[in-house]
Amino acid sequence: MADGHASAPARGRLAGARLLLACLWAGSLWALGYVAAPAAFAVLPSNLAGDVVSVILARQAWLSIGCAMLLLVLLLRFSSDVPPAKRRFLGGLVLAMLACTLVIFVGLQPAMAHLRELAGVGGVRASPYWTQFAVMHGVSQLFHLVESLLGAWLVLKSR
Repeated sequence: MADGHASAPARGRLAGARLLLACLWAGSLWALGYVAAPAAFAVLPSNLAGDVVSVILARQAWLSIGCAMLLLVLLLRFSSDVPPAKRRFLGGLVLAMLACTLVIFVGLQPAMAHLRELAGVGGVRASPYWTQFAVMHGVSQLFHLVESLLGAWLVLKSR
C-alpha cells in the first residue's frame, strides 16, 4: 500500500496510530513529571527517591525517543491524509519535543548524576554541589514543562 493510495480504513488506522503515539508520549510525560516523581519524593528519602526517579526518567526518555521516531516515520511516509502544512507543523512539534528529551537525557541528567556521585553518601543537598545541582534541576524541570505543553499541543493537533 503506497502512501498516496491508502484506502480510507487504512488512513483511519494510520491517523489513529499517530494519535495513539502522541497520547502515549504526552501521557508518559505527565504521569512521570506530575504524578510519579512527586509521589516518590513524598514517601522516600531524598537520595532513594532521586535514584528511583532517575531510572524512571531514563526509561521515559527512551520511550520518548521511540515515539518521536515512529511519529516522524508516520508523518513523513504515511500521511497522505494530512495536509502538507499540518504535517510540517506536527513534525516541528515532534522535533521540538525530541530536542527537549535529548537536552534532559543527554545533557542534564548525566551532569546531575555526576554531581550526586561527587556529593557522596551525605547527599547532594549537604554538599558544595547543591547550588549547581539545583540550577540544573530547575532547567531540567523547565524543559520537562515545555515538552509537556508541546505534548498537549501535539495530542490536540493530531486529532
